[in-house]
This record gives sequence, structure tokens and C-alpha cells, in this order.
Amino acid sequence: MVSNTDLSDALAQRLSDSGLRSTPQREVIYNVLLTKRDHPTAEDVFARVKPEMPMISIATVYNCLETLVQCNLVRAVNFERGPTRYCPNLHPHAHFHDEQTGATHDIDLPDSLLGQVKSILPPNFDASSVEIIFRGKARPAA
Repeated sequence: MVSNTDLSDALAQRLSDSGLRSTPQREVIYNVLLTKRDHPTAEDVFARVKPEMPMISIATVYNCLETLVQCNLVRAVNFERGPTRYCPNLHPHAHFHDEQTGATHDIDLPDSLLGQVKSILPPNFDASSVEIIFRGKARPAA
């Protein structure tokens, strides 16, 4: 199990590698994303952080999230015309967006499938990442 100290150290190191410093706001926001991995919007993150940091502004939350994305600590996930959502899962995976509930779920992808998807690119194209989004609704378990 990874401790909060280990997470803070990892965050501080990644930010430092990007020429930035760790701040209490960045730490709290990063922790919120790691604690409940439900692909929150910036507004969701703001609501979760506000009780712990009453003086934080929505602008600070947006700036911190952008910094975390730029430092490759979280991924920005966009669905057509919807607000950006934030995902701390950095392993290759797809997303399933439930259009009925609005929930977003991580879907693990086998490496072999990713290789097949990349193999259909023309020879002069080299993909650094692949984004696959499924849309629909979850059926009740049978």
C-alpha cells in the first residue's frame, strides 16, 4: 500500500522534474483525484476540496488540474460538449461513458489489442497514445 507521504514525494518529484514546486493546493487536489477515482470535473474537485481548503478558488482548482495534466500525473478526458473530466489512471485503458447516468468507467485493454489498433496506422504514422471511448448505457447485471 502506498502512503500519503510516498504520494506527496512522488508528486513533488514529478513537479520538480517539470520545473515546478509542490503546493498544498496541488497536493490536496491530487489526493482527491486518487482517493475517489470517478473521473470528476473541475467543479466536482472544487466541491471536494472546499471543506479542507475553504479559501481555495475555482480558478486555482482549474490551474492545479492543468498543471497535473501537463506533468503527466493525470489525464484529461473529454466527451463531446461535456466538461473535461480528470483520470488518475495512467496505464493504457479505454473509458466507458454511461450516457444515462453520466458515470465514466475505466476499461482495461490488453496490450495485444493496443498493438492491433496501432498496427492499422499507415507506415509513416507513430501513435504516442491511443484513446478509446465507449458510449452507451450499462445494463443491469443478470
